[in-house]
Amino acid sequence: MADMTAVRIGQGFDAHRFAEQGTCKPLWLACLRWADDERRGVEGIDGDSDGDVASHAVVDAVLSACGMGDIGSMFGVGADSMGAGMHGDRMLQLVHDRVTSDGWHVVNVSVSIVGNAPRVGKRRQEACEAMTRALGAPVTITATTTDGMGFTGRGEGIAAIATALVSR
Repeated sequence: MADMTAVRIGQGFDAHRFAEQGTCKPLWLACLRWADDERRGVEGIDGDSDGDVASHAVVDAVLSACGMGDIGSMFGVGADSMGAGMHGDRMLQLVHDRVTSDGWHVVNVSVSIVGNAPRVGKRRQEACEAMTRALGAPVTITATTTDGMGFTGRGEGIAAIATALVSR
């Protein structure tokens, strides 16, 4: 009989631009809503869902590790898709349900948020706990800037890259 044990790694990436100034969109990142005083002058994220780049990168990493496609193949793309208007925590819950029903266990996920705002450090632990709760597996978060380079450095948007370890 073949060994049914499998350990796999997947990566995910997401990037969104900030909404135009004055739109008053809420800013969602790492399953948390960021208050006006934490946003450092940026609006919410432009996108069909809540635009939570950290959650979206984790979704892609977990699905990739399990060989189940990506966020677009699971939730669709566009304003009429299943994912339209959906919050990152709900996406993570649905991904957890899907991969566990196929026999996978998410061992852990690491996500790195890239951008100038908001400053993640003060809410890092809260964000890790929120994402861990939503995914049902340990999630750790790091954050960095790009020293003024590229769209994140110019303050036009935010990005995240995630790595997931899964086992069967």
